[in-house]
Amino acid sequence: MADFVVIATADWDHLLWTNKQHTSLSLVANGHRVLYVESLGLRLPRATSADGLRIFRRFWGMLHPPRQVQSNLWIWSPPVLPGGTQGFAITLNRRLLRTGLSLTLRWLGFCNPLLWTYNPLTQLYIDISDFSGSIYHCVDSIQDQPGMPSALIEHGERNLCVAVNLVLTTAPKLQQKLELLNPHTYFFGNVADAKHFGQASESNLLCPGDLANIRQPRLLFTGALDAYKLDLVMLETLIRNTPQWSYVLVGPVVECDPSTDLSRILTLPNAYVIGAKPYRELPSWLAHSDVALLPLRLNSYTQQMFPMKFFEYLASGCPTVATAIPSLQPHADVALLCAPSAKEFEVAIRQALAGEGPSHTMRLQRASEHTYDQRSRRILKLLTQLGLLPDQ
Repeated sequence: MADFVVIATADWDHLLWTNKQHTSLSLVANGHRVLYVESLGLRLPRATSADGLRIFRRFWGMLHPPRQVQSNLWIWSPPVLPGGTQGFAITLNRRLLRTGLSLTLRWLGFCNPLLWTYNPLTQLYIDISDFSGSIYHCVDSIQDQPGMPSALIEHGERNLCVAVNLVLTTAPKLQQKLELLNPHTYFFGNVADAKHFGQASESNLLCPGDLANIRQPRLLFTGALDAYKLDLVMLETLIRNTPQWSYVLVGPVVECDPSTDLSRILTLPNAYVIGAKPYRELPSWLAHSDVALLPLRLNSYTQQMFPMKFFEYLASGCPTVATAIPSLQPHADVALLCAPSAKEFEVAIRQALAGEGPSHTMRLQRASEHTYDQRSRRILKLLTQLGLLPDQ
């Protein structure tokens, strides 16, 4: 058994679960102990209720010891000023985090822990040489998100890649960029909880109340509704051109990009912006939808991403229509991939509704080959081979 400190870029209870939470659970499932350190705050907070709530929760969490959410898994809210990456703020944050982390590890009895970080600015806060080994898990190009200190993140990421023992990437473009900085850089694409989403095709899940009154066919998107990732202009045209279809958008609006404007889409009678739903409920939404959509833009961010929901869609059995970004192209045999064009999406959706795309069996089979448990086992085997973990 090893001890891991996971430096996340998302709080544990965030509605949109990502690699950070799932990887932590997988490490625990494989017999290890994990301290999950919630987001240090890469950007300055905005004057929004969502950011205000996060700050309140953070300061509330600072007043309490790490909370245990299950056996061998603890969550810690670090005492830092969000977005404090310069001057006095970073000096204070560094002292607060190092002292707090040292006390927390001692309190938990962690011995020679391994560092597993998602934060490209980790070295601003802590000395990675204090750990028995270090892994940087790069899951997307954070510096290309709106509002981020891009130059600082780019510089920090380069230095971190050179310093850590191992770099993990989730998209081919990220692999190509970061393997130049560290010879121990390995590609492990994003995966899904196939068992969780497989409920959509394996059991009789009730139709969510918000969905039951929406006429079919239903075209579903789940995830953050942000303009820097989604092609909202194309999506509006598509919705407007196909009034016979219902478009159901489930997820938080303006999660990262304050320029996001859904006002024109909201005026369309066949568009339904539902808002965020708990992760546990998503299989029900997919079970009662006809096509799952990934209408992504083509830009620097999406060229370097592997959307987590892709395998979630496949695991549900739902026919999937997505923009043909680089990371998805190897899976063109199990989904309908096209350019971010309203006309091409319409053609692909018609194929999916007619049952002309990849088979249900093919979708489920591909999803079953890309699960968190399988990926974590492969990564842990790699850590053992590199001498970062004792032989199991």
